[in-house]
Amino acid sequence: MNESAAGSTPQAPPARGWRRAIVVVLICTSVALLLSFDAVYDGLSRALAAAGPLIEARPYLGAISFVLLAALSAVLAFFSSALLLPAAVFAWGDTITLALLWLGWLLGGACTYALGRGLRNPGGAISRGPSQLGYYAGRVSGNDTFALVLLLCLALPSELPGYLCGYLGVRFRTYLGALALAELPYAAGAVLLGEGAVNRQIGWMVTFGLMGAALSLYALRALHARLERPG
Repeated sequence: MNESAAGSTPQAPPARGWRRAIVVVLICTSVALLLSFDAVYDGLSRALAAAGPLIEARPYLGAISFVLLAALSAVLAFFSSALLLPAAVFAWGDTITLALLWLGWLLGGACTYALGRGLRNPGGAISRGPSQLGYYAGRVSGNDTFALVLLLCLALPSELPGYLCGYLGVRFRTYLGALALAELPYAAGAVLLGEGAVNRQIGWMVTFGLMGAALSLYALRALHARLERPG
């Protein structure tokens, strides 16, 4: 525990994890329902067919741009690279898209870690940053184990663990290793959702959305149980 992070320990709304999971399920279900309409799916197919030659004409530029946008989505909570996934899967296939997305998320995580190092003011308190940061900063220490850092990366929105670990001084290799492992199932799920959109696999899209929400909620519950354990 790190009781000196911000004076009194802030309380985080326990419903946030549920809200995030519900949003994920609603988005996946809504997209799946939209794709059930022939006009919507035909429009998507035409857009993908038009984007394909553009990506093929500049493959390196396209890959670099995709990685940078994925990194940006890991830094900024309001930005998402999800809309690019169908085009990426259509152009590169699942394996390359997975590798590029995973690389981008790791790059974004490294950036948030670096930003987290500058969040503490001279008095030792959090000067700025995501609203939940103070809650976890009061319950996690820079010397915590790889397993706990992995839980943080699995349970929290992608931008928070980097800020938190950088702020607390968690070793970078510990954080990056945990992030690399934690992001793999989410990256795989995101790519499969993109493939589901390309191939109109409506049932799979809803299933993957439910699985992602369940994994996030389970990890959040395990994280809070670990943090509330005495000693």
